[in-house]
Formats: sequence, structure tokens, C-alpha cells
Amino acid sequence: MSLKDIFSTERPISVSFEFSPPKTAEMEEQLWTCIKRLEPLGPSFVSVTYGAGGSTRDRTHATVKRMVQETKLKPAAHLTCVGSPKAEIDAIVRQYWDAGVRHIVALRGDMPGMAQPYQPHPEGYASTPDLIRGIRAIGDFQVSVSCYPEKHPESPSLEHDLDLLKKKVDAGADRAITQFCFSAETLARFRDRADRWGISVPIVPGLMPTTNFKGIRNMSARCGAQVPSWLAALYEGLDKDLESRRIVASAVLAEQVSELHAYGFEQFHFYTLNQADLTYATCRILGVKDTL
Repeated sequence: MSLKDIFSTERPISVSFEFSPPKTAEMEEQLWTCIKRLEPLGPSFVSVTYGAGGSTRDRTHATVKRMVQETKLKPAAHLTCVGSPKAEIDAIVRQYWDAGVRHIVALRGDMPGMAQPYQPHPEGYASTPDLIRGIRAIGDFQVSVSCYPEKHPESPSLEHDLDLLKKKVDAGADRAITQFCFSAETLARFRDRADRWGISVPIVPGLMPTTNFKGIRNMSARCGAQVPSWLAALYEGLDKDLESRRIVASAVLAEQVSELHAYGFEQFHFYTLNQADLTYATCRILGVKDTL
């Protein structure tokens, strides 16, 4: 499917954005520049991540609450169950409800430093399905969860991942956002297998900008995502050419959405890495126009 076909289709696409919480005052300024740049595109929702072990939790909370107060966006707060007792997590959920947040991205989370296998807090939620049930007991939130079309690196099999995703949905999840994946066929095959597994919620492809290709390779090794040879070839010789890498990254994202749309996907989640111009340009190429 070409970009021209996306413009003429009766299946318009919808987008959502994920932001990274700031670690410094300068990064906070960059984040809010990104938020203001992308807000006019009218995303279905936006989310703000946690660091491993919940290391940026306070900044995440502050960013989400500020979004509610200062923008027209519908923020979703990431929430992990790693390293915290239930009482603490429940208090955070209630604070979000009181602040006007109605959407939570419920995740297991990674251990601090990501250096050891996950261990639940002795007084905490043991798993993501348990966390979802806890959230649902407090308020009528939308709940999004993660899924891994190429298998979670700690999982024994894709079937195990599908069983876990089914438990998340049965606990009350409304949608599943995938780990980034560069194969439209793999994503479509995972979606179809999930459907046969009795998983009825939307499977939303997560899309990662590849501007920092070396960083993408390192991230892929940690999360089990495959980096195709054609993608590596696109970045050969561009290590010192940032502007060309940005153009390539935008073209790759647009082509990914075009291919996925041809497979029947209509919702797309952009891991923006707070790169406002790249994400905005890609969305405009795909026909997503300012609505606010």
C-alpha cells in the first residue's frame, strides 16, 4: 500500500504518542516543546514512561498531572508493580484518579539496572494481571498493557507470552501495545494468533524512531526485537550525518505504517523519544493533520 492509498482509504489511521520523563531542567524544556508540538495532531492518548525500577516515577507523575492541567491531551500514566508494596501503588492510582487521569498503562516493570530477573515485592502485586485487578478495584480506568510480537526475552515461548496477554485481558486490559518490531508480517501474524487465542482487544503496533541506529541495536538486543539487514544498510556511512539519519528515520516510520495499514492495522503508537519534529513530520506524511 502506498501513502496515496492511506489518504484515499475509508480506514483512517489514529495515533498515540509516548514520551520520556525528563531527568534535568533542560530535558524538561525539550519534553514540553515536544508535547506542545504534537498536541495539535489530536492523538487518541499520550503516555509517559518509567525508568527501570520506577527510577523516574515522581517525574512521570508530575508530567502526567501537568498535562491534565495545561493541555487538551488525554494522558495515560505508566505504572509498574516492581519494587513497591500494594498500599503504595494503590495510593498512586487514587492520586491519579483525583488528578483527573483516567488511563493507566499497567506494566510489570524491570528491576533497577535491569541486571537481574524480575522479583515481585513481598508485599506488592505479583504480576501485571494482579496490578490490573488492583487498578480496576479503585476506579473505572482505561488500562493498556504491553505485548511482545517476537517473544519477551525472559519468556520460554511465544505461547507463554500469549497466555500472559490473555490473563491481562481477562483481568481488564483494554488494549495491548506492542514492543517495537520492524516486520509488518510478524506483527500481523502475532495479532492473528492473539485473536485465535481468544484475545479480543486491539493490538496496537509500537513504532520506534531509528535516528540513533546504534542505540536501536543495543535496545533491540535487550528486548528481543530483530533488526533487519535492510534497515542496517540504510544507515551505513551515516554515523556523523544526523540530518540524513532523521530523513531516513521518518521514511522508515512512514513505510512501516503504510505496510501495517495494508495488513489491517488502524491504530499506531509512536515511541517518540521526545523527538517532536520527526514524529510530527511522519504523522503529516501519513495524513494526520492538526485538529486542535
